[in-house]
Amino acid sequence: MEIFGVDIGGSGIKGAPVDLDRGDLAQERHKVLTPHPATPEDVAGCVAEVVGHFDWQGPVGITFPGVVTSGLTRTAANVDKGWIDLDARTLLSDKLGLPVTVLNDADAAGIAEMTFGAGRGRKGTVIVLTFGTGIGSALFIDGRLVPNTELGHLKLNGHDAEKHASTKAKEDGDLSWHHWAHRVQKYLAHVEMLFSPELFIIGGGVSRKADKFLPLIEHVRAEMVPAELQNNAGIVGAAMAAAGR
Repeated sequence: MEIFGVDIGGSGIKGAPVDLDRGDLAQERHKVLTPHPATPEDVAGCVAEVVGHFDWQGPVGITFPGVVTSGLTRTAANVDKGWIDLDARTLLSDKLGLPVTVLNDADAAGIAEMTFGAGRGRKGTVIVLTFGTGIGSALFIDGRLVPNTELGHLKLNGHDAEKHASTKAKEDGDLSWHHWAHRVQKYLAHVEMLFSPELFIIGGGVSRKADKFLPLIEHVRAEMVPAELQNNAGIVGAAMAAAGR
């Protein structure tokens, strides 16, 4: 069974049909740059471009980098503030002319990882963290999602943690892997103090280079592993949500 998934990020919008039996992309994904400012209308146009690239007709799952409840986008940390309290599901469905499901981006990535990736079969408390423009989070307890946790906005050194330890913070500050790993370590230790997870799954595009920073992180008791679906997890999870899985 194939369903289309779209992952809206702070820097790029990417999507592809997903094979839900394998938990993998059925075709090579298509990506466009996120517009700046990332207004609802402009982002919706980019989503339509990605979906139209495949001439897709059918349900579409779409992630959003913020809190999503019943298709409404409630926060907008890394996109235009016009998304706040917007009926995003209706906007995107009207733009595509297709049925749409909208959910938090990290929740989508987490759902995919827990079903097909590094969290498969794991019980207890598992936290999936996606490092990119910001830091997304998905919290699972015995395999069940606690949605919209947004742990990237926990305070660290007086600021949102994602301003200090995201991949964007590494790039903007031209930080070495060692320096950035130290920041990530402080963040993980803070999250661990609050939730005592058995497992951290580290996702986002930087998960492809996990060998450069995960071995540098110390004093974290929880097991730490890179996401197996890497930066495709959001697309896969979005498609799963659209299929009601």
